[in-house]
This record gives sequence, C-alpha cells and structure tokens, in this order.
Amino acid sequence: MTPGELVDRYLAALQNADLEAVLALFAPQARVNSPLYGTLAPENFYPVLFADTQSSKLTLRSVMGDLSGAPILSFWFRFDWVLADGSPAPFTVVDVAELAPDGRIETLHIVYDTAEVRQTFEAGRVSDPS
Repeated sequence: MTPGELVDRYLAALQNADLEAVLALFAPQARVNSPLYGTLAPENFYPVLFADTQSSKLTLRSVMGDLSGAPILSFWFRFDWVLADGSPAPFTVVDVAELAPDGRIETLHIVYDTAEVRQTFEAGRVSDPS
C-alpha cells in the first residue's frame, strides 16, 4: 500500500466510523497518542472516539513524508467533528504516523490545539477510555 493509499483508507475509515477498516491499518502492538484521550492501543482508542462521535467530515489538506530512513508519514486535515450530543467541535489536525516495516501504522501521534474544542468535548463526552 502506498502512503497515499494509507492516508485515504485511514481518513475514510475514520469518517465512516469503520472500526474494522481503521484497525486493519495498524501494526500489532500499535499505539495512538491523542491530546484528548491520552495514549491507547488502537483497539481501545477508536471505539471510544466513535462512541463520542455523532458524525465527522474529514478534508485532506496535505500529505508529507520521509520514507528514506525511519518511515514517517504526516497528513494535515480538517476534522469537522460533531460530538455524540450534537455539539460541533471542528479543528485542524496533523497526524504523524510512524510506520512499521510492513507499511502499517506503528505509532500515531495526533497533533492539534485543543483549546477551542476541549470545553465542548468534556461537556458532551459519552464514553470513558479507562
């Protein structure tokens, strides 16, 4: 799978809350580092995220990568997130993916400023990641 295909599949799975599709993109023992949820295994992170989501629309802005050494792939996108209670919590985000030798995601670092969404997120949250 090419880096572009990985990003396309990831964003489609995330937008459609497709747990099986998103988990297929991660290597065994993978981790997701989120500014709102903390560090979790993908199989623990995505069900919680999807439970907290009524809908989402993702708009890709750019893909960047350095696949010459330790493969790193970054993608910048707008996440028009609607929380489970109907509250909008949109933000722009860069996900930095450290790739495993087989091209799947080993570690995903989700990077964005939570200042504008944190209060809405905490008020409308329906799930608990612990």
